[in-house]
Amino acid sequence: MNWKSSVLWGFVGTVVLTGLMSGSQALGLTRMSLPFLLGTMFTPDRDRAKLVGFGVHLINGWWLALIYAAAFQSWRRATWWLGLGVGLVHVSFVLLVLMPLAPVLHPRMASEQRGPEPTRQLEPPGPLGLNYGRRTPLSMLVAHLVYGCILGAFYRLQPADAAPASAATTARRIRSAQR
Repeated sequence: MNWKSSVLWGFVGTVVLTGLMSGSQALGLTRMSLPFLLGTMFTPDRDRAKLVGFGVHLINGWWLALIYAAAFQSWRRATWWLGLGVGLVHVSFVLLVLMPLAPVLHPRMASEQRGPEPTRQLEPPGPLGLNYGRRTPLSMLVAHLVYGCILGAFYRLQPADAAPASAATTARRIRSAQR
C-alpha cells in the first residue's frame, strides 16, 4: 500500500467532503454538521465541539482512505469510477447503518423513542438522516462520491516490485552479499 498517497489524498478528500457538507448546510440543503455531531460526542462545549469534531472527522477520513487504498491495491487499479463505487458503498453504510445507530452511540443525542432529556438534547438524524432535511441524503451522497472520486483518481498504486521482501528472500540476499 502506498502510505504517502493514502495520507495525502485521504486528507484532501476529507477536506473537500467536509467543505461540501458545510456548503450544503450554509445553502440550507441540510441542517447536519458532521464535525459538530462528532465533536459533541467528546465535549459538551458546543463551540469547541466543531473543532474537536473536525479533528475526529479528519482522522476518520484518513483511516477510511487506507481502506479505499487497500481495495485499489487488491484490484491492482485505482480509477475515479472505482473510487465512485467505493464511495457509494461508503455513503450507503453511513446513511443506512450509522445514522440509525447514532442515538445509541452518541451520549448527547435524543433517541427516536424517548425524545430529549437534560443531557440528550441533539436531534437524532433518523433514517437516512432525513430529520436534518429532505436533501440531507443527497448532500451526503454527493460529498462521499466526490471523496471516492478524489481517492480513486489520485491514489498511486504501490508497484508490485516495491512490495516488502519475504524473510527467505532477505536471507538469500544477505548470504549472497557475504560471499
